[in-house]
Amino acid sequence: MSPILDTVIEFFTEDDWKFSRLEGKPVITLPCSGRNGNWHCFAEAREEQEQFIFYSVCPVKVPESKRSAVAEYITRANYGMVIGNFELDFNDGEVRYKTSIDVEGDALSPALVKNMVYINLSTLDRYLPGIMGIIYAGLTPLQAISQVEG
Repeated sequence: MSPILDTVIEFFTEDDWKFSRLEGKPVITLPCSGRNGNWHCFAEAREEQEQFIFYSVCPVKVPESKRSAVAEYITRANYGMVIGNFELDFNDGEVRYKTSIDVEGDALSPALVKNMVYINLSTLDRYLPGIMGIIYAGLTPLQAISQVEG
């Protein structure tokens, strides 16, 4: 029995999402999109730890020459963020936004999954233009964050 994964699948099914389950893993993958782009998402059920994690993965990897600038940008974005955070893999340039919840002693509900998924998607969509602006338009982290949050 996988109550966390079952609840996650229940939410995505009822909300009419197209998704795939990774064989042999408590993970589902799905395409996502917003006003500012399209990207890949995945949901992971960590049954033993009683945790659920949802990731939105930025559609482009940050070139090595831009990683420090993007790191500053996402650090500025993360400051004061209440739900979730951005992550940057300095090895390969992958940027992703993560929302997660620990449900130890309780149960995950479709409503909680919905809240986590939609805040995740809206946050990546909001900050994606800044990441792209740094990579492709030469914006500084301060210029990018000002455009997004200004």
